[in-house]
Amino acid sequence: MMKTAIFYHAGCPVCLSAKQQVLDALDKNQFAISVIHLGENISTLADAQLAGVKSVPALVLDGSVFHINFGAALEDLKGEQHA
Repeated sequence: MMKTAIFYHAGCPVCLSAKQQVLDALDKNQFAISVIHLGENISTLADAQLAGVKSVPALVLDGSVFHINFGAALEDLKGEQHA
């Protein structure tokens, strides 16, 4: 069974740099990889929160959250959807 990897980001320079490094490092034969831009897909914020994501960039590997550096808090992204 293939493992899942979900990379959440907001499109900022910190996120984009981390995204490329993570995608280069993950073995695509072992992981089904999804990349979700929360700034463009606000509807996925709830999914990210349920997964335990508090800030982006973040990587969720088989349900475990790894926060990478700090680009933006999810709470800040929520505020953008009302702007």
